[in-house]
Amino acid sequence: MVKYLIVDKETCIACGACSIHAPNLFDYDVEGLAYVTLDNNQGSLPLPSDQLEQAEDAVFSCPSLSIKIADHPFHGDPHHSS
Repeated sequence: MVKYLIVDKETCIACGACSIHAPNLFDYDVEGLAYVTLDNNQGSLPLPSDQLEQAEDAVFSCPSLSIKIADHPFHGDPHHSS
């Protein structure tokens, strides 16, 4: 099943948990907030299947619940529901 990933930068607390669990998927912007490197945090490109487990670990480890994973593209909006 195809999954999409995005970080809600409005709620990110820059704790670093995501990059510990999935260093190939996350980086930090000039403000120190996390973003998905796959598509510059747009949530529009499918997550590579070989990185799904790491992505899920990052989602569940995020204390601010800022990392979103879904079966649909986010199109740059972490609150996009379809």
